[in-house]
Amino acid sequence: MKLLVTNLVEENETFQKTLVSDRIIYDVPFPSTRFQGSKRRVIKWIKKQAMNFEFNSVLDCFGGTGIVSHLFKRLEKQVTYNDYLRSNVVMAKALIENRDVTISTKKIADLFHQTNPPYDDFVQRTFQDIYYTDAENKQIDIVTQNIHLIENEYERGLAFFALFQACLIKRPYNLFHRKNLYMRTSDVERSFGNKTTWERPFDELMIQFANEANKAVFDNGKDNTVLNRDALSITQQDYDLIYVDTPYISPKGVGVDYHHFYHFLEGLVQYDVWKEQVDFKSKHRRLRSIDNPWHDKDRIYEAFNMLFEEFRNSIIMVSYRSPGIPSIDELEEILLKYNKDVQIFEKKHQYVLSKRRRSHEVLLIAI
Repeated sequence: MKLLVTNLVEENETFQKTLVSDRIIYDVPFPSTRFQGSKRRVIKWIKKQAMNFEFNSVLDCFGGTGIVSHLFKRLEKQVTYNDYLRSNVVMAKALIENRDVTISTKKIADLFHQTNPPYDDFVQRTFQDIYYTDAENKQIDIVTQNIHLIENEYERGLAFFALFQACLIKRPYNLFHRKNLYMRTSDVERSFGNKTTWERPFDELMIQFANEANKAVFDNGKDNTVLNRDALSITQQDYDLIYVDTPYISPKGVGVDYHHFYHFLEGLVQYDVWKEQVDFKSKHRRLRSIDNPWHDKDRIYEAFNMLFEEFRNSIIMVSYRSPGIPSIDELEEILLKYNKDVQIFEKKHQYVLSKRRRSHEVLLIAI
């Protein structure tokens, strides 16, 4: 779907004709996701700011769910998505790089049948009484191994997207940060979650999420690509705009570790070597930790310096949560070192699972 926009109105906000009169916007919805840190609730605000600048190519350094890359793809930009989590990259291949491949309901349903036994039972053996019931663990083993047999990488990515979302929606807090199956199965009154949703079958959920993902697939006429790299290892390749959304570090110095929160999904995409990476000393069978300066309150300053210096000739758009480490003033100071004119935009925002009432979503745009 391709719409030539001459006067765009969203949530009672009118964009002036001069900003969009010659621009093409694709009216394609991004599928629902349940990842912490997603920009879904502020994506229209990000779009409003981005449409004030002229650019053709974008590097999304910390792509996460892919919703911002999908936005830029809808705005007819050439998008390079990057993330260090393989599970995110698999989904981005299907939603950002993919031009026209979808997956059928029948193919999703067929994933639940054992077609080429024997099947490994790694999830059943390793995660009993941790995240899912025994019957669900068996299904996850079968479905995952069948997904790995899908030859087309975009179909495979769509199937993994559906499996990931089904796994997340059946988890208290949508995370894998602790052993807490009992929160789902205990017969008690709850003030959180949705037991009806938790108990929906995997096949029903996967079909729902696969259909949502199919609707997000489109061709914007550009060669969009997906990388699985450390952001600091990417070099400038004439990207017009760099979008930066790093993991959050709280004012107390506690960093958000997505590798920890979503280690189960990381294991699913590396099923054959999963057991070699598990920390069996942890109660919830997390993966062994990996070094990451973006989680470290002492090293993150140098990381930002290195990133901003590398892309000093591009427009730099930093999406940030305040208060955090570094502070907004410190980020602005780093950007100004590279002869950048910095504009700062703030939006009040209540984050899921956050008790902090004065958090703000901030965009620093350096040109």
